[in-house]
Order: sequence, then structure tokens, then C-alpha cells
Amino acid sequence: MSRQTTHLERHLVARIGWLRAAVLGANDGIVSTASLIVGVAAAAADKPAILIAGLAGLVAGAMSMAAGEYVSVSSQSDSETADLARERVELDTDIDHERAELAAIYEKRGVSPELAVQVADQLMARDALGAHARDELGISDMTTARPIQAAFASALMFSVGAALPLATAMAAPRETIPTAVAVASLVFLALLGAVSARAGGAGMTKAIVRVTLWGALAMAATAAIGRLSGAVV
Repeated sequence: MSRQTTHLERHLVARIGWLRAAVLGANDGIVSTASLIVGVAAAAADKPAILIAGLAGLVAGAMSMAAGEYVSVSSQSDSETADLARERVELDTDIDHERAELAAIYEKRGVSPELAVQVADQLMARDALGAHARDELGISDMTTARPIQAAFASALMFSVGAALPLATAMAAPRETIPTAVAVASLVFLALLGAVSARAGGAGMTKAIVRVTLWGALAMAATAAIGRLSGAVV
């Protein structure tokens, strides 16, 4: 008796859209807000001013991330829509050429010419536009642009990331805010790098080093500017 088994595969590339937006938002939230707090604190500002600056940075940054991500991904979506409209017209006006074009794509991937023609015929009989979108244009359900989803994910994760150094500044005594925020933020960045690498199926070490290095450089730069500004004042 034959036994039929079901083999389910989970490919991590399906996460690339929301994962990129989420990681970018959280990373930017931690780095920009921590750098802002460290810079203002290094300029000898009092604690209420530091916290106001951090909160303002959180709100402004979240709105900026949402707007920027929406505009960017909307541009991608517009390009995809235009390409699909152009492809739809070509299918209506010269379907034989489009069939040959699709078969040629499969040939280049190693399929024999005869089989490539059969595959193109069968796929186009079922969904001609979908076949060309996927194999000619590289547009699929996993990679298609989703502006609203990307904007919401970026804004939400920026807010979550920014809240971490802001909460650290609220809890720390005034004299230890620069050090406490810097150290805590590097820990947060390391955790973010590890989580994002895990979610994407990549190595953790490189991801951790990458995010902590750039975060440390950003905070060092704003601390230096803050000290110089405070000394001048």
C-alpha cells in the first residue's frame, strides 16, 4: 500500500517585504532617538528638555518613516501597475509574440524548446497575464508592493524602537543619561540584529555587528556635537 505524504516547505523570502520595513523602522527608531537623547544630554540640557527632545524625535520620526515608506513603496507599486497594463495590451495585440517570449524565458532556464513551448501554452491558457507578470516581470504575491502595510510597519516599529532609549532616559538619573542610553541602545540593537537575522534565516554575528557598529558611530557623533555645543554655550 502506498503512503502519500505531504511535504510543506516554509520559505523565508515570503517575509522579505514586512521584515525589511520592520527592521528598518526599529533600527532607525533606536539609533535616531538614542543619538538625539545622547546629543542633547551631552549639551548639558536638563532632564525635562532631554525627554521632550526624545519624545518629539519619536513622533516626528514615526511620521517621517511612514510617509517615506509609503511614497517609496507607492512608486514601486505604480511601476508594477504600469508594467502590468503594458503587458496586458501586448497580450491583447500580439499574443503569439508574447507566447514565444515566455517560451524563450523557460528555454534560458534549461527547459528544452519543445517543452518550453508546451509550458508557455499551458500557463497562458490558464492565466496569461499572471504567467508574464511572474516570469517576465518578476512580480509575484510575495514581492508585490504594499504601500500601506509597509508604512504602518515602519511607523509602528520606529515607535517601538524609539520608545526603548526614551524609557531608559526616563528611568536613569540625569548625570548618567548619556552612558545609560548609549549602553542600553547598543544592547537593544544587538537584540534587534539577532531577531532579524533569526527571522530571515541569516547568520546572527554579522547582523549584530552591523547594527551595533553603525549605532555606536551615530551616538558618538551626536555626543561630540552636543559636547561642542554645550561648551560654546
